Amino acid sequence: MVGNHQEKINAVKLNVAAFEYAKELIKQGHVVADCRGAWEEHQPSAEAENEFIRMHGVGEYAKWHLGIDDRYAENTKRRFKFPYGDFKNVHRCGVLAAQSRAGQYSYYEIENAAAQLKAMIDMTREAHAKH
Repeated sequence: MVGNHQEKINAVKLNVAAFEYAKELIKQGHVVADCRGAWEEHQPSAEAENEFIRMHGVGEYAKWHLGIDDRYAENTKRRFKFPYGDFKNVHRCGVLAAQSRAGQYSYYEIENAAAQLKAMIDMTREAHAKH
């Protein structure tokens, strides 16, 4: 049983390209600084995801997910875990959800990346509040 759990942990890795993309979006101001519980409403629906993939491809879809699950094929939605935005903006609630879920499953690299994104969002929010 322990080996199986370890295999699962090893299968899901930080999507470094998505992490860098999210940081860039935050720097450019593409952020919705919403509250913890809002992700359920703000998260794209399966239909919206499918439409985005149809229009932009799986490569662009991947950029919106902090985790990659190597157990699934490259061109499948199932491969990508821990979404953080709505294909336009980074959502603070999505980052918080990703951070929380990654922590629950011991995906520490993803949890730490989400924590960094949250800190960036909070810093930009504070900077805007001072102006």
